[in-house]
Amino acid sequence: MKNKMTDRKSHAQKPTLELSATQDAIIHVIAYMAETRENVTGNNIYRIQGYIKKLAEQLRFHPRFTDFLNKGNTIEALVKSAPLHDIGSVGVPDRIFLKPGRLTLEEFEIMKGHTSKGLNFILNAERDIGLEIPFLKFAKEIVHSHHEKWDGSGYPEGLSGDAIPIPARLMAVADVYDALTSRRVYKQPVSHENAVKIILKEKGKQFDPDIATAFNEIHEEFQGIAKNFADSEKDFNTRVEYLEQAIAEAP
Repeated sequence: MKNKMTDRKSHAQKPTLELSATQDAIIHVIAYMAETRENVTGNNIYRIQGYIKKLAEQLRFHPRFTDFLNKGNTIEALVKSAPLHDIGSVGVPDRIFLKPGRLTLEEFEIMKGHTSKGLNFILNAERDIGLEIPFLKFAKEIVHSHHEKWDGSGYPEGLSGDAIPIPARLMAVADVYDALTSRRVYKQPVSHENAVKIILKEKGKQFDPDIATAFNEIHEEFQGIAKNFADSEKDFNTRVEYLEQAIAEAP
């Protein structure tokens, strides 16, 4: 009898597990498509997911965040949504996105539009199927608002303080740490120690002060994730070759 009950439970759970796996696969496909232009075979997706998970777990019993982070499967949904943060970058022209030098003010304004473009990609998909998809709620907040700053000097809407959605505030720290510590065609990586200093210097300015504090408490775990999912030299060389070709072909 016990084996039959176990089999029935397993059979009932199978569609749910398959749906979850399908969602994960779709998100990763979309994220890989967005990253192809700069991170051809990078591990950015896994690093970002790891950073978000560690921050959320560190803050889950903080008075300001506990109601949000302990509701249902919030942390799991945040981790699932994190790879989509820069999907809007596919809407930025190659001549700007792949430019090796400093952007002009006009070009930077176009670059900043990746946040709104990314949100519109998701909204248009929901419109087309006639359904608001619950598991994409956090994705929309992350995509649109992860460049907002605590002091209101960010974009696209100049939100400040608690007006910035919590998922976006978490992503802001995760994204900046990864950008600082990752090697790019146009820059060498910043050391972990310097990345920590830079983020803490922006506490209460670019970043939610409590999230910056939580980051400081677990920054060594961030370093471990960065090492575990570091891009190889082969990955970097492939990226260089791709960018050189793309820049040459860009109108």
